[in-house]
Amino acid sequence: MQLTEQQVRSLYGQDVQDQSGAKIGKVRQVWATAGYPAWVSVQTGGGPEPMAPLGNAQMQQGKLMVAYDKATVHSAPSVEPGNDKPLSAEQTAQLYAHYRMQPQQAPQAREELIRSEERLRVGTESQPAGKAVLRKNVVTENVHTTVPVEHDEVFVEREPITAEEAGRVRAEMGEAQQEMQLRAEHPVVAKDRVPVERVRLAKNEVVEDQPIDEQVSHEEVQANIPESSRRQR
Repeated sequence: MQLTEQQVRSLYGQDVQDQSGAKIGKVRQVWATAGYPAWVSVQTGGGPEPMAPLGNAQMQQGKLMVAYDKATVHSAPSVEPGNDKPLSAEQTAQLYAHYRMQPQQAPQAREELIRSEERLRVGTESQPAGKAVLRKNVVTENVHTTVPVEHDEVFVEREPITAEEAGRVRAEMGEAQQEMQLRAEHPVVAKDRVPVERVRLAKNEVVEDQPIDEQVSHEEVQANIPESSRRQR
């Protein structure tokens, strides 16, 4: 009977019956062989406690029923009350012989292969991708334009003197001259420095899908089992 840890704890103090249902006593302690619960000591009174096997016992209605009669259990090798030392090899051999049982073999660890495989872990890392530089230079270019300019033009006006005016105009003979101040505009060029625009560097983060082609390895397990030993499904 394979018992869980909780079931083992529940055995303490339970009634023990033989195969016919007759009460033998109560479970006092549980003993292990090869690392598994295998025996119980049965409290039948105040004296030594006989040992009974768990391997072919059953739990029925909260009572432990062993597969032997009461007399066989009473005559089995026993331990002193309160003894909590592990069973010796000699004690275990005596119990197997008394109950005509085959010694319990320690379970063998199953051999196994661990199959592994590679998993692709894809991420990103930031690294320099160049430098953007904003620089201004002085560039000279030719500008062609026109500007209106004024200047004085001189011409001679001749106005005949009428007969009515002849008496009022004094006639003089001799040299004379008349001067007139002339004015002319010339283009004048000046340069003004004025701000025209603000220029700065700015950047945007652009997300795009970039394909990744990589190889990953995995292990495959192949079983070579003879045809006669294969499990039929």
